[in-house]
Amino acid sequence: MKPIQITIDERLLSEFDQTEEVRREGRSAVLRRLVADHLVRRRADRVRESYDRAYGSEPGLGSEFEGWEEQGTWPE
Repeated sequence: MKPIQITIDERLLSEFDQTEEVRREGRSAVLRRLVADHLVRRRADRVRESYDRAYGSEPGLGSEFEGWEEQGTWPE
C-alpha cells in the first residue's frame, strides 16, 4: 500500500472520526472501502451509459423492428 496525504475540512473529519466504522476499523480502512465503492459505481455508470448509447431508451427492439417480436414462433 502507498501512504497518501489529503486535506479535509476539520468539521468533516471530526464527524467522520465519530462514526462507528472509523472507530472500529480506522480511517484508512474506511477510506479505502469508500474509494473502492466509488470506483465500482463509476464503472457501473459507464457500462449503463454505454448500454444506453448502444440500445437507446426504446423498449424492445426499437421502432425500426416494430412488430417483428410477434413474427417468431417456437417449434412445438
